[in-house]
Amino acid sequence: MPFLARFAGRRLHYAWIVAAAVFLALLTAAGVRSMPGVLLVPLMNDLGWDRATISFAVSVGIALYGLTGPFAAAIMQRFGIRRTLLAALALLAAAVASTTLVTAPWQMVLTWGVLTGLGTGTVGLVMGATVVNRWFATRRGLAMGILTASTATGQLVFLPLLASVIEAAGWRTATLIVAGVTAAVVPLVFLAVPERPADLALRPYGATGAEPPATGQGNPLATAFAVLGRGVRSPVFWLLWSSFFICGLSTNGLVGTHLISLCLDHGLPEVRAAGLLAAMGIFDLFGTTFSGWLSDRYDNRVLLAWYYGLRGISLVFLPYTDFSLVELSIFAVFYGLDWIATVPPTVRLATAEFGDRDAPILFGWISAGHQMGAATAAFGAGLLRSELDSYLLAFVIAGTACILIALVLLGAAYNRQKGRLQPSESM
Repeated sequence: MPFLARFAGRRLHYAWIVAAAVFLALLTAAGVRSMPGVLLVPLMNDLGWDRATISFAVSVGIALYGLTGPFAAAIMQRFGIRRTLLAALALLAAAVASTTLVTAPWQMVLTWGVLTGLGTGTVGLVMGATVVNRWFATRRGLAMGILTASTATGQLVFLPLLASVIEAAGWRTATLIVAGVTAAVVPLVFLAVPERPADLALRPYGATGAEPPATGQGNPLATAFAVLGRGVRSPVFWLLWSSFFICGLSTNGLVGTHLISLCLDHGLPEVRAAGLLAAMGIFDLFGTTFSGWLSDRYDNRVLLAWYYGLRGISLVFLPYTDFSLVELSIFAVFYGLDWIATVPPTVRLATAEFGDRDAPILFGWISAGHQMGAATAAFGAGLLRSELDSYLLAFVIAGTACILIALVLLGAAYNRQKGRLQPSESM
C-alpha cells in the first residue's frame, strides 16, 4: 500500500492524491519541454551555433515527444503506470543533466532531441489520459483539465526562475537545477502512486460497479499499431488528429520555442520575455481547468472551434503589435486562456468514440500529430527567421491554420447535430 494511502479518509478519494502526484510529474516534464524557449539564445551565444541548428535538435525532441505517446500508453497497459512513470522520470533526469556536456550539434540532437523526447513523451498528456481513465469514472473532464494545466504551471514555475539563473550563472546551472527537480519527483511517485484502485480495495472515483479487469498484456508495439488500425477507420480520429497537428503548430512548436526570441528581436529583455510566457501560463492554468469543467457539459467540437478561432486571431495579432505592455498583455490573456485548453475536449471526444481501452492509445497517436505540428513549427519558424530575418510569416501561417480548423470543427458539430456524424455518446 502506498505511503500516502493512510492519509486518505472517506471524504477524499485516493484518486485525487494520485492525480496530485501525477500532476507534479507532468509539471516537471512540462518544465523540461518549455526550456528550449529560454535556452535558444544562450546556446547560440555560448556554443556559436546558428538558430536553425538548435531548432533542429528541439524539433527532434518535440517529434519524439509525440511519437512516443501511443507506445508509452501500450507500455503502461503492459507493465503498469507506476513502473513506466518511474523509469521515464529517471531517464528524463539523466538526459537533462547530460545536455550540459554537449560540444557538438549531434550531441545536442541525441540529448536534447532523442533522450528528452522519449522521456517527456512518456511523462506527457497520454500519461494523464491513462490515469484519468483508470482512476475516474466521473469528473473525467475536470480531472483531465487539472492534469493538463500542469503544462501551464510548469511554465509558471520554471521559466522566470530559469531566465534569472541563466542571466546570473549560465545555462548549464539552470539545466542542472531542472535535472535535480526531476530526480526529486521519483521518490514521490514511488510512495504515492499505486497501479490501480483495486490495489487499495477501492473503486474508481464515482464508479458504482466493479473495476474492469486489467487488459493489455500483449506486445506493446503490436498493441499500439492494432489500436491505430481500428482508429483510422473513424472520421473522428482524423478530425482530432488534424486539429491537434494545428494545435502543436500554434503552441509549443512556435510560441513555446520562439516567443522569447521574437521578443528579443523587438528589444525586450530575456527575463521579461520569460515573464510573458509565465503570465500566459497563469491564464492557461485557469483556462484549461475551466475547459475541463466545460467539456463535461457542452459539445466538445464547438468548444474546440472557439479555442482554435480565438488562438488564431491572437497569433495573427501579435506580430503587428508594438510589443508594449498593454498589447502584450492583451495577447497573453487571449492566447493564454486557451493554450492547452484543447486537451480536455479532445480526450473526451476520443473516449466517447473509442472507449476506455483504446482511447488512451489513440490519444497517443493523436498527440503524435500534435508534436508533428510542433516540430514543423519549431524548425520551420527558425528557418523562416534565418531566411527572412523576421517571424511575421510563421505567426501568420499558424494563426490562419487555427482559424481554418475552427471552421472545420464547426462544420463537424453541425453535421453531428444533423445526424451525419454519430459518436458513441453525445460529446
